[in-house]
Amino acid sequence: MQLSIIGIDLGKTSCSLVGVDTAGKVLVRRRMRRDTVVAFCSRYPGSIVAMEACCGAHHIGRALAAKGHEIRLMSPEYVRPYVKAQKNDDRDAEAIAEAAGRPTMRFVTMKSEEQLDMQTLHRVRDRLVGDRTSLMNQIRSLLLERGHIVAQGRARLTVALAELLDGKERVLAARIHELIVDMRRQWVALDERIKAFDAEFTAAAKAQDGAKRLLSIPGIGALNATALVAAVGDASTFARGRDLAAWLGLVPRQVTTGGRPKLLGITKRGSKYLRKMLIQGARSALPTLKAGDTPVGAWLRGLLSRAHLNAAVVALAAKMARTVWALLRHGDVYKAAPVAA
Repeated sequence: MQLSIIGIDLGKTSCSLVGVDTAGKVLVRRRMRRDTVVAFCSRYPGSIVAMEACCGAHHIGRALAAKGHEIRLMSPEYVRPYVKAQKNDDRDAEAIAEAAGRPTMRFVTMKSEEQLDMQTLHRVRDRLVGDRTSLMNQIRSLLLERGHIVAQGRARLTVALAELLDGKERVLAARIHELIVDMRRQWVALDERIKAFDAEFTAAAKAQDGAKRLLSIPGIGALNATALVAAVGDASTFARGRDLAAWLGLVPRQVTTGGRPKLLGITKRGSKYLRKMLIQGARSALPTLKAGDTPVGAWLRGLLSRAHLNAAVVALAAKMARTVWALLRHGDVYKAAPVAA
């Protein structure tokens, strides 16, 4: 028995598997433990193995690719329309197999272990930044309950804590004073851990050829460069720069009917983290770029004259995404050309 496509619905401990022939007829239905999937698929060499791009899919995909299978990973939102009748694991696996055979389906490029490692470091750092922000907000709220108003910002909170905790006279109650001191100690520890991650990203950006090229783009630092290289991988998977911007959710959402196009806000699809980092980088680079005698500066000045600042920041982030695609695809370095006379 030869299976053309094997659809696998991955679970934490158990998986549902459906095998179909070239005509799409279901020949095999199985439920098995996750650690037996590779051994089972090895019985049908040369098959197409389809999965949703979820946690653990890249690891199993690399193991199956080493056995000679063709791996097709898909976004879950593209699989959902193919689920028929009641939703269960077997129906999901059948839908995955059916969606993988569609000629217009879009597939996710399988990531290497190094790419996943870099993405993991970014996720851990982002969690630490969130923990630090939560801790700072809690400190500010505790001080507010006791009549001490502190404006937003790390620097202002640092100065306020120094005045309240390091003075000769005790301002707060003894127990609350000790609590705030302990919370400030936690804040300092989080700062040190985040700085260690930043130093690691800086060293990685200087060592990677692709990330080093991205550092030449205004608004792209070590964090953005390493995150983009880890997420994008081979830029040739995108036909053009706008496709990368659309993958990041930075292009307008379309509601077109009757041949009349209508553009709304950005789609916000794809990775929220990458989109956030690009928009933050664009916001920091915009004051310098709009003052420059370059085509980008002239474009920004014209855009700011007719659009809101936030809209211009997002448009600049989309342009940065296109530039990222061009540098990764062609191996160039960003060079800002002066405006022609």
